[in-house]
Amino acid sequence: MRPPFHHPAIGTCGRGIRRARGFSLIELMVALVLGLVVIGAAVGVFLSNKQSYRTNYALGQVQEASRIAFELLARDLRQAGLTGCGNTTRVANTLNNQATTWWANFGNAIRGYDGNQDDPAVVEGTGTAQRVVGTDSIQLIGAGESGLSVQSHNPTAANFKLNEPSADLQDGDIIIVCDPDHAAITQVTNYNSSNVTLVHNTGTASPGNCSKGLGFPTQCTVNGNPYTFGANSQIAKLSAADWYIGNNPMGGRSLYRLALGTNSGAAVTTAMEMVRDVTDLQLEYLTQGGIDYVPASAITDWRQVIAVRIILTAQGSEAFTGTDGQPIRRSFTTIVTLRNRVS
Repeated sequence: MRPPFHHPAIGTCGRGIRRARGFSLIELMVALVLGLVVIGAAVGVFLSNKQSYRTNYALGQVQEASRIAFELLARDLRQAGLTGCGNTTRVANTLNNQATTWWANFGNAIRGYDGNQDDPAVVEGTGTAQRVVGTDSIQLIGAGESGLSVQSHNPTAANFKLNEPSADLQDGDIIIVCDPDHAAITQVTNYNSSNVTLVHNTGTASPGNCSKGLGFPTQCTVNGNPYTFGANSQIAKLSAADWYIGNNPMGGRSLYRLALGTNSGAAVTTAMEMVRDVTDLQLEYLTQGGIDYVPASAITDWRQVIAVRIILTAQGSEAFTGTDGQPIRRSFTTIVTLRNRVS
C-alpha cells in the first residue's frame, strides 16, 4: 500500500512559519525596561560628571579671584607711606585741599573703616560702584612706581628740570619729590615734554598749590618755605587708592579700587572694578607693640599700624554648585606687612 501523499513544500512552509514567530509583549516590555535602566545610568553618570566639572570650575574661579585680589591689594598696602627716600615723617604738603580731602593728606597713608563706619572716599548704597553696607574699606597713599630723577631745581621759578622725559606725566598730576632731608607733595601746574621741565607753581590748577616753596614744614604763602632739591632727587606720581566691596553692573559684588588720577588738568578719583564676585572684605590691624590684630574702630593712631590682616570672601559665578544649592563661597586670609614701617 502506498504511503499518504506529503508535499515537501507544504511541510517546509509550515515548519518555517513556526520558527519565525516574534517577541511577546512581555518580552518587549522587559527589554524596554532594561534599556531605560541602561540609558538612565548613562545619563546619571553624565550629569554627575557635569556637576563635578561645574563645581571644580567654580572652585577654580574662587581661588583665582582671591589670588588676584590679594596680589593687587597687597601691592598698594606694601607701598603705603612710601616717599621714595625713606623719610616718612618729614613730609611737606603744598596742596590746597590737604586738610579736607582724603587723598591729599599724607597722614592717611593708611586709614581703615569698619563696615559700620562711613568712608569719606566712597558712597554707600545699592548703585553701581557704590560701597556695600557692612563691608570694610581701606585708604592707602604712597609714592607710585613711575620714578623720575631731578637734573636741577629752581625754587624761585618753581620748576624742575628732569634727567629724562616721561610720557606718563601731565598737567594736574599730584607728585611727591624727595631727597635725604625730606619729601614734598605738590601738583604739576605745567609739564613741558620738549624741554623736560615740570612746573609746580601756584595757579589755577585743581586743587592747586598754596605755595611754590617745598621746604619742610610747609608755609602756605606764595613763596612759602623755599627749598632747593638737589640733583638726582626722586620724583614719582602720588598713588592714592581706596579699596572696598561695591555693587557691580551685573547685580553682584566686586572688589573695587577708587584711584587718584587726572582729568583736564584737575585731580580726580575714579572707581574701577578690579575682581568680580568678591563678596566681602574684612580687615584687622596690628600696631607697633601690639599683640593681636584689632578692627579699625580700635585704632587710635594710624601711624602705628605695621601690618594688616585681610579676610576675603569670594564666590563662583555658577549657581547650584555648592552643597546648599547656592554658588560656592570660600573665605581666605592673608597678612600683609607695611614694609615702610617695619625696621
